[in-house]
Amino acid sequence: MENPVSYTNTVESTEDTNKPEVRPATWRDFLEVTKPGILFSNTITTFGGFWVASHGNVQWALMIFVILGAVLTMASGCALNNYLDRDLDIKMARTKNRALPSGVLKPSTVLVYGIILGIAGLCMLGLLVNPLAALLGLFGLFGYVWVYTAWLKRTSVWNTTVGALFGAVPPVIGYVAVAQTLDMTALILFGIMFFWQPPHFWALGIRRVEDYREAGYQMLPAVKGTYQTKLSIMRYVVPLVPTSMLLYFTNSVGVIYFIASAVLGLIWVFMCMQGFKAKDEMLWAKKVFVFSINYLTLLFIIMVIDTVTL
Repeated sequence: MENPVSYTNTVESTEDTNKPEVRPATWRDFLEVTKPGILFSNTITTFGGFWVASHGNVQWALMIFVILGAVLTMASGCALNNYLDRDLDIKMARTKNRALPSGVLKPSTVLVYGIILGIAGLCMLGLLVNPLAALLGLFGLFGYVWVYTAWLKRTSVWNTTVGALFGAVPPVIGYVAVAQTLDMTALILFGIMFFWQPPHFWALGIRRVEDYREAGYQMLPAVKGTYQTKLSIMRYVVPLVPTSMLLYFTNSVGVIYFIASAVLGLIWVFMCMQGFKAKDEMLWAKKVFVFSINYLTLLFIIMVIDTVTL
């Protein structure tokens, strides 16, 4: 008679042998878990806010401190976002092969990594920039991680809109590093980022609608459909145009920026309107998504180039 213990051990040994080996983690995995694409875009906006507030009188050491502090704080938010979303990311084709869902990085490692990044970033902002910059960094980090990621992404289609409140902080951090106050220019920079985010993310949501629906994320396209999402996109991209142009009236930028912001904004509005007649929604959404990235980058580059000097 066959020994049941021996048989069990043989089965377990075979199952272990069939499990795919998890490769060792590298520095690239730790970089990827901080979402470098998001960091790059937001670093440009942080620098733009700092440059506008400087009006040509740049404090270079302060610029380095605020950018590093902001990047570390944002990297913390992205790492903790990946930590909290790991159970849903493994269900999505777009994210299941990332280092955390695939098992390359342990959840506990990412959690500690994210916390360390956040502490380092906020301390740098508080000690080497100013308390207001650190307070804004804490507001953005807490809201992005706990309100947006841990709560609303799983429970409400309002997640993108509410999340935009926290995602609009980076250029304001750069601005208050110099200005040390929340004035009208700071509010306009906040408004630009706030109105920009929902159309950007909803375009991605339309492209990946089945992925989000399968994973259980309460993203607007997955819950309400693409037509309702297109209407919501228009509600944000239209007011973005005049909001971006307001920067000219605070004597922060020149007429080149004023014209460019109007042209870029109207192009984006026109592209979004085409979605209602698009025969290929996925292609249309991809074009809108790509343009949204280029729009933000170009807008802030032109803002920097055409900043009014004092």
